[in-house]
Amino acid sequence: MAERGPPAKRLCCRPGFGAACRAGPRAAGGPCGGAAASQGDPSRRHSPESLLDIAARRVAEKWPYQRVEERFERIPEPVQRRIVYWSFPRSEREICMYSSFGTGGEESGAGGDSGDETRLPFRRGVALLESGCVDNVLQVGFHLSGTVRESATASEPELLCNVSVSFDRCKITSVTCSCGNKDIFYCAHVVALSLYRVRKPEQVKLRLPISETLFQMNRDQLQKFVQYLITVHHTEVLPTAQKLADEILSQNSEINQVHGAPDPTAGASVDDENCWHLDEEQVQEQVKLFLSQGGYHGSGKQLNLLFCKVREMLKMRDSNGARMLTLITEQFMGDPRLALWRQQGTAMTDKYRQLWDELGALWMCIVLNPHCKPEQKGCWLRQLRRWNGVDVCPLEDGNHGNELTNLTNALPQGPAGNPDSLMRPHRTVFTRAIEACDLHWQDPHLQHILSSDHYADHCYHDDLDAGWWPLWHEHVPTACARVDALRSHGYPREALRLAVAIANTLRRQQQKQLELFRTHKNELLNRGVTSITNLEGWVGHPLDPIGTLFSTLMESGRVAEDRGPPEKTESPDLPAQRPLEDGESFVLLAVETALIGLGQQRVMPEGLYAQEKVCRNEEQLLAKLQEVDLDETLVQIFRKQATVLLEGHSFCRASILMIIFFSDFSILCLCRLPVLESPAPPADLSRPHHIVSVVPNRYPRWFTLSHIESQQCELASTMLTAAKGDTCKLQIVLESIQKNIHSSSHIFKLAQDAFKIATLMESLPDLTLLKVSLELGLQVMRMTLSTMNWRRREMVRWLVTCATEVGVFALDSIMQNWFTLFTPTEATSVVATTVMSNSTIVRLHLDCHQQENLANSARTLALQCAMKDPQNCALSALTLCEKDQIAFETAYQIVLDAAATEMNYTQLFTIAHYMEHRGFPTRAYKLATLAMTHLNLSYNQDTHPAINDVLWACALSHSLGKNELAAVIPLVVKSVKCATVLSDILRRCTLTTPGMVTLHSRRNSGKLMSLDKAPLRQLLDATIGAYINTTHSRLTHISPRHYSEFIEFLSKARETFLMAHDGHLQFTQFIDNLKQIYKGKKKLMMLVRERFG
Repeated sequence: MAERGPPAKRLCCRPGFGAACRAGPRAAGGPCGGAAASQGDPSRRHSPESLLDIAARRVAEKWPYQRVEERFERIPEPVQRRIVYWSFPRSEREICMYSSFGTGGEESGAGGDSGDETRLPFRRGVALLESGCVDNVLQVGFHLSGTVRESATASEPELLCNVSVSFDRCKITSVTCSCGNKDIFYCAHVVALSLYRVRKPEQVKLRLPISETLFQMNRDQLQKFVQYLITVHHTEVLPTAQKLADEILSQNSEINQVHGAPDPTAGASVDDENCWHLDEEQVQEQVKLFLSQGGYHGSGKQLNLLFCKVREMLKMRDSNGARMLTLITEQFMGDPRLALWRQQGTAMTDKYRQLWDELGALWMCIVLNPHCKPEQKGCWLRQLRRWNGVDVCPLEDGNHGNELTNLTNALPQGPAGNPDSLMRPHRTVFTRAIEACDLHWQDPHLQHILSSDHYADHCYHDDLDAGWWPLWHEHVPTACARVDALRSHGYPREALRLAVAIANTLRRQQQKQLELFRTHKNELLNRGVTSITNLEGWVGHPLDPIGTLFSTLMESGRVAEDRGPPEKTESPDLPAQRPLEDGESFVLLAVETALIGLGQQRVMPEGLYAQEKVCRNEEQLLAKLQEVDLDETLVQIFRKQATVLLEGHSFCRASILMIIFFSDFSILCLCRLPVLESPAPPADLSRPHHIVSVVPNRYPRWFTLSHIESQQCELASTMLTAAKGDTCKLQIVLESIQKNIHSSSHIFKLAQDAFKIATLMESLPDLTLLKVSLELGLQVMRMTLSTMNWRRREMVRWLVTCATEVGVFALDSIMQNWFTLFTPTEATSVVATTVMSNSTIVRLHLDCHQQENLANSARTLALQCAMKDPQNCALSALTLCEKDQIAFETAYQIVLDAAATEMNYTQLFTIAHYMEHRGFPTRAYKLATLAMTHLNLSYNQDTHPAINDVLWACALSHSLGKNELAAVIPLVVKSVKCATVLSDILRRCTLTTPGMVTLHSRRNSGKLMSLDKAPLRQLLDATIGAYINTTHSRLTHISPRHYSEFIEFLSKARETFLMAHDGHLQFTQFIDNLKQIYKGKKKLMMLVRERFG
């Protein structure tokens, strides 16, 4: 453990100390235990504590030792000993808190847990103590020292650590260890020494402060003492000893101007702050390190653990909680990423944003400390305002700083402020804590709530409910922040009393809002308003009011269940009398409070992060509710809230869940989420806490909308499951889904869910639910027909499967109405093909007549699609109509009609291949020639994918005869300008006689066609011309690295030239022209001369 720095030593001098107190054998000291220690430990003897021990313990806890010395001129040595003895901490809980992230008390030191906890300093310290590694323990006044030996391991040698601990008023004020470990918490060696003193005080030698011992020595003894000390430690202290001696001998030195001398063992002075040792430098370094790691290496987890440590300190009422949070906040404010994000205009990550939320919540707890001194609160307020004024300070909504009404000070406290102060342009994470500094705890009604479980005297009627239980009318999040502060500062009873009062207030407010809605219901419904919408939501609020109430009540409920009936036992965490009505429990109240919060019809907050936080908090609350074991009483609460929410038309996720399970199913047709619907005119905003509105005036971002839609879909799926087997209910659910769910993907999921539910059992499927599934699928098809959806093909395939399960009439129906459901491509490639497959026929057990009717419908569909979209559907139509001659001829004619204007060469070549494969070479030839009219290959497209189609078309024409070849060659010459492709076609046409062999045969028989006559002469001239044009084009931008490739190209050109009767002469003239035109390219022309002369 690194030393934080030597504390200021109190100056000690005892001129009035009597000789009688100096003498005696006790001057040499004795163990901490002994007779006196036994008297002070009631667990060791059954006799009562002595008055000396009682008084010494109280003084040791509350008074600095300097005040004791100043108050009493003569302090007997036994009294000094008992004060010094009782000044060391007696509980292991604080030692554990300062030596591990995990919480724990004295019980935690009894044994070690497996896993990572064994590596915590506290656990390691316990292990060192129990294995006898602590030795040479000595307490001199208010200073404890000893050695701790850590055994060698496979990777580490044995380590002997010198440990020293200073303490005051039952708190460890400084620690030093030679291990050199740098961490926020005490090292294991400090823990081992401290626990040794706590568990084995009788084995610790105790001495009075060293100044007292020195005062008992005469001059010779003092000189001998100093000389021996210097001799033993001459290498370390000799220079310092000589320096001090020189200063003492100098009459004008500063040391001689001060009365007395410092004593590190004499305890604290009156001015010293009494707090546990906290290494502030290490706290700052560790937080800075965690922040620099971003979201990696578990840094977020470590920072959350530090926040938990702050809460633990607050619960122990340790002043270091606020000190530690101040250090953490300074590092957070100094994070360089804040300025970077602000400069770039980007939002911080969610995890980092949540850390800032916790930081703001902790400051709220600190400033709401019910026993905080005014000067301390003023200091915190100045700090918070300083941080709040920094430009990079994160805003409360996480994204931007819109002006929000200041609702924190809804309860009038203190002087009335300026009305303009109700509007704050930029609410940062510290704004609520700054506002909370104006709150106080002196309200008489609040004091009565906190001090008594049930009172009715001196209360106004509005402060009591019907059962005469106290209510607390304050801005709900602020009131719940008080509860959180009471819990955090170690006041569980008071926190519970206030939580119960707030929960009862929420009940009453809910009833009043419902009565208001009932009173004006007809008027509101005529205006199209269906519910009461609150301006500020409790779920997802920065102060998390509902979560705080739920946790407080549930914890008390669990403690009550574990400890038995309240009249038999009294728990420090529970009031002596439970502030509940007969038959109620804290768990019941917690559940009802959560349901009220979840069922609140509320405005969507501004900002993406704030909206995501609402969703996240809803999920957390619902998860906690699912963990509660339902009994009949809780079921009644669900029914009660379901009825209230139905009457108030509040349809959120929790309310619909309650409606499904605990209310009349026939009302479900009303279920809707207004936030997903079109905007309505803004409503009256004159009411301060809630408005009557159909749609919130703040629109959520896409992520939040998607989350809400997902919840809506999940609820609808639950409704389908609950309605299975009941035709009437299924119809209600279907109409509700079709009316209120607007997302095609979610409706498709519901259709799939209904299909799974209907076909889940091994017996016959539920036909009614299958029809619901089909109807939802048809709606999805209509919704996505004109929009792009990456799941569209999957949706189409699923719909055909669903229709197949329903029956033949369903398949026939979707084919008859295909144009409202599918694109032509989908109808032919998926729907009609699947319908006519053998698997469908076998699945439906169709007879011949049914098969023919279904096939006729599929062929009709195919022809209609081919006429509407011949480019994509003609081939499918031909395939589907193969077995019907009339339909096939019709499809072929559709292709011919569309070939000139609507189809490209790729589509025509594909259909031509199909015709040739099916044995229609003449029709294939016709389509190939039509395709050639759309083709255009330039001189440099020698790798074009259509080349193979061109070669195939020429081969097909060649196989059919000379006339067909003669007809296609002009099309080739017109469409193809690539010399290599033309030369390839030319060679292929000269290998065999047209019409004499099959398309794929290599036999050569009959008379070959002459190159000097048509049609090959035209092809030869076109090929030579293409080579000439290509050569000039290449030479325009040729580079030296392409010279060899160009020479090879000329060699191929020569082969083609030589196929003509005067080809040699033409090629020679061609080369001479090149030499003349491109004589500037000397190197290239030299290569041409070397190869071609």
